[in-house]
Amino acid sequence: MSDTYVLNLGERGRVVIPAEIRARHNWKQGTELIALETQHGVQLLPREALLDGLQGSMAGLGSVDEFLAERRREARLDV
Repeated sequence: MSDTYVLNLGERGRVVIPAEIRARHNWKQGTELIALETQHGVQLLPREALLDGLQGSMAGLGSVDEFLAERRREARLDV
């Protein structure tokens, strides 16, 4: 799945994503894409994929409520 496409920058900076790519990724009109600038260029990601990735990377951190409860327990032990 590493096809190469030549895209033209159009009026007002618009780029048309080829239909084959849109179909393969199930991107339809209104799909929110994030333009992620990297050292190699720009990567397009659907918003959901970016959010899923962030949630996955934070999975072991717990919730704010858990964090505060832990701090309260520690504070009670210090008294």
